[in-house]
Amino acid sequence: MTRMRVLSREDMNDKQGALYDSFVEDGKPHAGPYWAYIRHPSLMRLCSDVGDWLRSSALSGRERQIAILTALRFWDAKYPWAVQVRASLVAGVGQDVIDAINERRDPGLSDPRERMAHEMAKQLTGTHRLTDQTYTEAEKLFGEEDLVSLISVIGFFGMVATTANAIDATPPDEAPARLV
Repeated sequence: MTRMRVLSREDMNDKQGALYDSFVEDGKPHAGPYWAYIRHPSLMRLCSDVGDWLRSSALSGRERQIAILTALRFWDAKYPWAVQVRASLVAGVGQDVIDAINERRDPGLSDPRERMAHEMAKQLTGTHRLTDQTYTEAEKLFGEEDLVSLISVIGFFGMVATTANAIDATPPDEAPARLV
């Protein structure tokens, strides 16, 4: 259970309520870290817009989700992990890859860009930097624009993870994806 009080619709002020209603109507995320973000509707909107932008970037769904899962696993972020495992399966990431990331094993990715997405997320979360070799190889594989998109995915989900962890946003019991 979350340590931050989850606002009921009745407890929200006019700005919070209007934004919440629009998110529910549009099928946008409004739980987990969004339980915190709703306190600042402009922040909640910005986070949603960044998420939308990242999903519309030129990165493949698999590349994006592999980087997201790797970052979330570093942060041991239970709620976002459960949500993003579902999104990863929809994007075509196999259960074997998801399980390997969850168990902190090499997922054995054969696609060079997917392998690099995993490696970059590992380096940026683990050492907070990319080696010169990794950066050079990533720039060749992705080009500057996609490289910035990938770095942004990893950073954004660091924020999502730390918010979820700070408020102890735990997935519901029926969520099928759990961290080991």
